Amino acid sequence: MAREGQQRDSRDGGRGRGRGRDKEEQSDLIDKLVHINRVAKVVKGGRRFGFAALVVVGDGNGRVGFGHGKAREVPEAIRKATDDAKKAMIRVPLKDGRTLHHEVRGHHGAGKVVVRPAPAGTGIIAGGPMRAVFEALGVGDVVSKSLGTSNPYNMVRATFDALTHQQSPRMVAQRRGRSVSEILARREDAPAAEASA
Repeated sequence: MAREGQQRDSRDGGRGRGRGRDKEEQSDLIDKLVHINRVAKVVKGGRRFGFAALVVVGDGNGRVGFGHGKAREVPEAIRKATDDAKKAMIRVPLKDGRTLHHEVRGHHGAGKVVVRPAPAGTGIIAGGPMRAVFEALGVGDVVSKSLGTSNPYNMVRATFDALTHQQSPRMVAQRRGRSVSEILARREDAPAAEASA
């Protein structure tokens, strides 16, 4: 009897350790609630309410994702949206760990956004849903503007479209078969040539 109890404890302990580690990795994530939409379905006895949540999740170090969930209660909708966001995270290359490498435009449906890198100390200049994405991503200095719809779903998707087109000098060098120093030298020469012209 005693031996069976000890074996069971060790097995449970082994399983519990693995599960705890997963929770620790996920607890480092930053989650931001962007939008909650309440919908009503008219039924025979009256109205039945449901909730849809849009959540952005990131590790504050170059990884970010978004998801949405629907449920009869707000906490359950948020939990579903958070799980959905964790499954669809993307990695974005950051310059000095604080800003983006270059200006980029993104769009999804009627949502159009422009995202620009900014010098240190600028902060996050972005509205509503876009701000949540940059905070979760770990960007400290960025200037952005939404040019289209104010629908939070399309704004977030347009922002993600812009971020997926973000490229670091290393990625460009690899694609062109050149060294990173050549790419950076060419980037620095371009403004000087424009100024002299």
